Amino acid sequence: MPQRKRLHRTFNAKLLSAIFTMTLFTHSVFAAAPPQIHIDSGLIEGNVDNAVLSFKGIPFAAPPLGDLRWRPPQPVQPWQGVRAAKEYGADCMQKPFAGDAAPLGVTPAEDCLVLNVWRPANKAKKLPVMVWIYGGGFVNGGSSPAVYSGAQFAKNGVVFVSFNYRVGRFGFFGFPALSQEFPNEPKGNYGYMDQIAALQWVQRNIKAFGGDPNNVTVFGESAGGASVHMLLTSPLARGLFHKAIAQSGGGRGSLMGERSLSESKPGLPSAEEIGINFARKHGIEGSDAAALAQLRALSAEKIVDGLDLNALFIPMKAPTYSGPINDGKIVVGTPQDIYRRGENIKVPIITGANSADLGFTVAPTKDALFAAFGSQRDAAQVAYDPDGTLPLPLLKNMAGMDKVMVEPARFVVREFAKQNLPAYEYRFSYVAQSMQHEWKTGAPHATEIPYVFDTVRGKYGENVAPEDKAIARIANSYWVNFAKTGNPNGNGLPQWPRYDTQRDELMNFSADGSVKALVDPWRARLDATASVAEHTK
Repeated sequence: MPQRKRLHRTFNAKLLSAIFTMTLFTHSVFAAAPPQIHIDSGLIEGNVDNAVLSFKGIPFAAPPLGDLRWRPPQPVQPWQGVRAAKEYGADCMQKPFAGDAAPLGVTPAEDCLVLNVWRPANKAKKLPVMVWIYGGGFVNGGSSPAVYSGAQFAKNGVVFVSFNYRVGRFGFFGFPALSQEFPNEPKGNYGYMDQIAALQWVQRNIKAFGGDPNNVTVFGESAGGASVHMLLTSPLARGLFHKAIAQSGGGRGSLMGERSLSESKPGLPSAEEIGINFARKHGIEGSDAAALAQLRALSAEKIVDGLDLNALFIPMKAPTYSGPINDGKIVVGTPQDIYRRGENIKVPIITGANSADLGFTVAPTKDALFAAFGSQRDAAQVAYDPDGTLPLPLLKNMAGMDKVMVEPARFVVREFAKQNLPAYEYRFSYVAQSMQHEWKTGAPHATEIPYVFDTVRGKYGENVAPEDKAIARIANSYWVNFAKTGNPNGNGLPQWPRYDTQRDELMNFSADGSVKALVDPWRARLDATASVAEHTK
């Protein structure tokens, strides 16, 4: 009998061990099962990694090829079965920029109208949604760079979306025959049309990912920040988002001039005239439907024609690239004028710029630089160079970035505050520890991005310092809080005051690694810059 009991106990132990092993195996199989989601065009299958689900390369519009080149984004053809959504699709066709702060992760192609979604792996619903718009001067950029990963946003309870929009001549192009075909369609700003189409896709589909279509934040940097201003002032973007963040996006006017689709002005040729210039460069004469057919038959490489951020600023007697266009349907005026009239979309906003941001001025001497301030010449000289000791190149950079990026950001928060809308201004002055020997005048254009995304390790690798990580955690938390509530503040964070025109306070991500609110130390500089902007048309 004792032997039988021992055999019985041994058998039970082995049985329990087998059941436990099978349970672990079954759990691991199901835990690792690729996630699948139904969207309006079919079933997609993504990835799960480190408590985050991701779906990449999802078409939000038909490939803009052949006769669809220079057409508004068209509906996706639904597919049967399961479509893999595990890898980035192609970024939009361009000549990659060697010095890009966010290098592309895939090879560009003309078939590029895809988007990507990250969300937490738990089953939470009605999560806030953030939609990212990349920069690149409207000629470069894409959604595939490693620093644009939405994983950290997802870990913090956000459904994050990034997408591609057409750039260069694919995204912004005018031609007389284009204006005549399909006359009811918007013309010229095809990249902007892609942005609106992506936001429409979000409204139709984001609920399937657990996102709340009634709590969408758009945010972007540089050309992406300028795109946020376009969305805030475009009649075609109403109802598509509920909060906005513009990082180094200006806010007064277009960085490439207020160019018309068909009306040329002195020194500012129309988009159609520029399109004719481009056609002639490639041996295509005329401006009729036959000429347009020849343009559409050109290879994608010939449409690019060497255009990138370097080539963008090369003076040309007969320019061949227009950039964004005042088309009267999507772009209906300057942000400055629309904000002043209070005709913008009424949402909370964060905006700001970096301490060594992008800007342009061609003044050959200090006298010429300060003379450009007109009646504010003396005030400007005192504000910028009180001791007369700063070198001209540095002064040109300071005045240029104030004109292009810094003062327009203050202008925007002031206008929103006047409309009693929540507005928050920042200045990003922090420089990565490993770059402080190189970036001595401040934080350059676009260097805030890996902090906002909390992807500093992807940017700086083994050189990332604890101080870098700390700033990234704070910046990402502010952006997430704003997406959730319309207010960036939260537990454990330095208080970020809502903008008030009398106090003129902003949140400074300081060079020393502290994060604190302060009265704008550049107030006198920006007042002089604003005086010029207010009297310039």
